[in-house]
Amino acid sequence: MKIGDNVIPYHADFRFFLTSKLPNPHYPPEVAVKVTLLNFTITPDGLQDQLLVATVETERPALAEKKSQLVIQNAENKRKLQELQDEILYMLSHSEGNILDDTKLIETLAVSKATSEEIMAAVAEAEIAEKEIDETRAKYIPVAVRGAILFFCIADLSRVDPMYQYSLTWFKQLFVDGIRKAPQSEDIDVRIVNLNEFITYLLYTNVCRSIFEVHKLMFSFLLSVKILMGANMIDLVEWRFLLSGGKVASGMPKPDADWIEEKVWIEI
Repeated sequence: MKIGDNVIPYHADFRFFLTSKLPNPHYPPEVAVKVTLLNFTITPDGLQDQLLVATVETERPALAEKKSQLVIQNAENKRKLQELQDEILYMLSHSEGNILDDTKLIETLAVSKATSEEIMAAVAEAEIAEKEIDETRAKYIPVAVRGAILFFCIADLSRVDPMYQYSLTWFKQLFVDGIRKAPQSEDIDVRIVNLNEFITYLLYTNVCRSIFEVHKLMFSFLLSVKILMGANMIDLVEWRFLLSGGKVASGMPKPDADWIEEKVWIEI
């Protein structure tokens, strides 16, 4: 390994780790082919899952607790079933002589059958309860989706100015705070709208305190566009046209009019 001007020998088991907070660091090819690069940047789907858990834990703590208990209970029941199966297979494989004369094996099979039936019944009940819980949790997915959109929106601000850096921990705290302070409603659909609007406004006001005045209008526009994109209300072709303008492609030939410049016709 070359360090400075010196070539240093190293052990075969030697491992060297480097971390970077840069969102997309660039390494030259001669480095990239010799190392393993792991990208731990959170994905939109991963963030949505995290925010959905945070939403349900804040809105329905009892439901979230029951969900956790069911997951643990299901895992424990499946482990017990596996142990019973392993025990029966072991006893069958090591049984000598006539199996019907092996009293211990017959008793174990009888106990195992009764226990497995109880466990299977418990698993079936847990699956029904878990399905009902998942249906309730699914109603809060729009809040998690909006939260993910908002986070990646403020993450893009670093491209405008490197000073604009917002941590995921700070965002999640703000997100949960917004859930707690949003206007209440017994109607779940109204509550979802209230959550989305309040969290969006809360984020906007907090971010605007930390960015330059000249960037506030741009941030408002970016926020609006990202939300509309999330709702599939923006044509991506038109969006690209807005950003980059028209391009020479197949289309109508320019009419014989001197007052229309070629560039203007392409835009049209």
